[in-house]
Amino acid sequence: MQKTLVRLPFRQNAHAEIGGKIILPAATKGRLHKRMGPVMKINEKPVQLTTRSGLELKVRRARPDDAAALTDLFRSITQEDLRFRFLSGLNVIGADQIKAMTSSDSSNIESYLVFLAHGTVVATGMLACDAAGERGEVAISVHGEHHDEGIGWTLLAFLAKRATDRGLSVIESIENRGNRAAIQVERDSGFVVQPLPGDATLVLVRKMLKPA
Repeated sequence: MQKTLVRLPFRQNAHAEIGGKIILPAATKGRLHKRMGPVMKINEKPVQLTTRSGLELKVRRARPDDAAALTDLFRSITQEDLRFRFLSGLNVIGADQIKAMTSSDSSNIESYLVFLAHGTVVATGMLACDAAGERGEVAISVHGEHHDEGIGWTLLAFLAKRATDRGLSVIESIENRGNRAAIQVERDSGFVVQPLPGDATLVLVRKMLKPA
C-alpha cells in the first residue's frame, strides 16, 4: 500500500498551505508522535555551517519578527525558482504565506533562515514531519544572486540531519521536472528520483534515513 505524501503543494487541491510545497493534513497539526526527537527551539542560538566552497553560514529557526526579512528574500528569488518552490504560477509571496513560514504553531514543522556572516538572509528551508514521526518533506529557496555557492546543498544536508535527529525514516521533496539544478543537488545528496503518480510534470525525490 502506497503511503500518502506528507505534503500539499501550493495548489487548488491543497488541504493546507504551509510555505508552498510543504503540506500537512489538518489532523496532524499540533500533534507530535512520542518517538520523535527534539525540536530545535525558536530561541536557540544559530548553527554554524560551512559550504563546500568555504562560505560561512548561520542557520536558525524562523521567528515572527523575521517576516520582513523573509519577504525581502522572496523578492530576490527568480520567478522560475518561485514556480519551482510553490509548484504554481505564483509571482508574489503574500502575507499569509510569510506568516505560515515564520509563525507556525505546529511542532511538526520547522522553518529556517540562512544568513551570511554579515547578516544577509540568503536562503530559507522547511522540514515538515508526519504525525507518526516516520516521514518528512523538505523545501528550500535560495537568493537569486547566491546560486552555485553550495548554499542549497549545505541547507539540504542540515535539514536531513534534523530529520535524522527527530527519528524520521525517510525525507522527500516534490520537484518540477524542469528544476534540474535542485534535482541534481538532491541526487548528489543521496536522494533517489522517481515519477510522481498522477502528475507527469513532477517527480518525487526520496532519501531513506533508516534501513528499509
